[in-house]
Amino acid sequence: MKTGNDRAVFTCLGASNHALEDRENDDYYATEPKAAELLLEVEPELKNIWECACGAGHLAEVFRKAGKLKLATDIVNRGYGDGIRDFLDKNLSSYDGDIVTNPPYKYAEEFVTKALEIVPDGSKVCMFLKVLFLESKSRKKLFKKYPPKVIYVSSSRITCSKNGDFESYPSSALAYAWYVWEKGYQGETIVKWIN
Repeated sequence: MKTGNDRAVFTCLGASNHALEDRENDDYYATEPKAAELLLEVEPELKNIWECACGAGHLAEVFRKAGKLKLATDIVNRGYGDGIRDFLDKNLSSYDGDIVTNPPYKYAEEFVTKALEIVPDGSKVCMFLKVLFLESKSRKKLFKKYPPKVIYVSSSRITCSKNGDFESYPSSALAYAWYVWEKGYQGETIVKWIN
């Protein structure tokens, strides 16, 4: 007996090329603010945070209230932050602080690489990504070059909602984690569980 369709498994796993509905044009999937609260519990020393894909401010506002936010930008004006800025702009060459965001998933690897290129040694780069981000040959190369210091796996599901519409998307079938890099770190990656 067959249930679902040929895309059902891939959709459940969060494969964007098998989604049942169109993805949001700018890959805008807002993150439940709880994710930022959990990150600050385990990484309280974060400072001068640039939330470089801030959307409508769901994560950035938590960082602002904690006195940790320095800059919040996005490639599209969604009514929050310090203006429009393309984080992947080749002319962007440095940032003196930590970079924390849920990047557009289709550009996640580029966001990680760019962030690690522009921050000084000792600064942190924290990306909220699917646990599935751990797989693939190209990302294996990324992890070998830039090993994350810690990966905090969310043992309870945290919701990322299309266009920030949490009412229509109240739960998630996907598992997420905070991937935390410290520029210059070359040790083994530690995996921990949060919430």
